[in-house]
Amino acid sequence: MALTTLDPKTALVLIDLQHGIVAPPAVPYSSAEVVAHGKELADAFRAHGLPVVLVNVSFSPDFADAPQGRDDEEPVEDDGDDDEGMPADFAVIVDELGAQSTDIRVTKHQWGAFHGTDLDTQLRRRGVTQIVLAGLVTSRGVDTTAREAYAHNYSVAFATDAMADRGIEVHENAVERIFPQIGQRASTAEILQLLAKTHG
Repeated sequence: MALTTLDPKTALVLIDLQHGIVAPPAVPYSSAEVVAHGKELADAFRAHGLPVVLVNVSFSPDFADAPQGRDDEEPVEDDGDDDEGMPADFAVIVDELGAQSTDIRVTKHQWGAFHGTDLDTQLRRRGVTQIVLAGLVTSRGVDTTAREAYAHNYSVAFATDAMADRGIEVHENAVERIFPQIGQRASTAEILQLLAKTHG
């Protein structure tokens, strides 16, 4: 792991720790482990007066605001349920994260948290120059947000044990091949230790 420093204005950005995303199985860490590590980080960032951003993904009942491009992904089988849209709690941040009223909330309509949202404005107006990323899933929401952050000239740090995916291959590809090119990696414990050292 190679995280060297945390900037004076660093924000924690937690991706899609919501009911509809944490429910399916995740590897190499369970969703519960990811949420627990996310809470550790969030509590520490709040204690040091640093921004915590809770990102969720949501769509309108008719999915008109969902990405419309064609892809090769297998279509989801119709389960016969006549209800339209997502389950009622799909986009709700899980209680276990311990969300606070001071947290910044961002709702996205695609994989990345920057496109079509006010995340960049929220960060820049607080003087943020670095973000620590964690959440679900590694190869989609986390990866895309990291690439967008890098393109927006933020330093990016990855809490690698506070993220997981649906398959080990795609998780490892992101963590081992992509993330070292656009940021620095560390465990939750290492980030907490560095946070205490640089912001104590």
